[in-house]
Amino acid sequence: MKKLLVSAFALFLSIGMFAQETKSFPTLPENVSVKTLDGKTVQTSTFNNDGKPYILSFWATWCKPCLRELNTIKEVYEDWQEETGVKIIAVSIDDARGASRVKPLVNGSGWEYEVYIDQNQDLKRAMNVVNVPHTFIINGKGEVVWQHTSFVEGSEEELIELVRKVMNGEDISESK
Repeated sequence: MKKLLVSAFALFLSIGMFAQETKSFPTLPENVSVKTLDGKTVQTSTFNNDGKPYILSFWATWCKPCLRELNTIKEVYEDWQEETGVKIIAVSIDDARGASRVKPLVNGSGWEYEVYIDQNQDLKRAMNVVNVPHTFIINGKGEVVWQHTSFVEGSEEELIELVRKVMNGEDISESK
């Protein structure tokens, strides 16, 4: 009986490991509200880039890697837009205490991104975001085709290369 239980447990673990290898991406919910920097409510159903891919970046004011990522991208963002038309939507997950710091930080950083605040973290939960920075590439059809957490110098080059591939209709779901 003990061997049978051990075998069954091993089979269960191997099936679980196999299932974890399968890539599945969250879908962008359409009925979640976020706030603009001016406090206006916006539905996520309005997130788009006229049929071109966009980058959805979850961040927080207290997250140093998040700030490094968004500041690094700021340096090349104009070139990216000219080449691919990609747009960045940056969503702060700061709670009520930290939300008041978002607008001054964004203005002081000179980011030209669309920035929203997910103060109640509804979008964060809907997208299964646990750690920030958490970056998604959304294709022109509004489908999540890639996601990644963390940031290291040089990650921005991989990010734009993946956007280029999406623009060319290539499947990037196995990347990273």
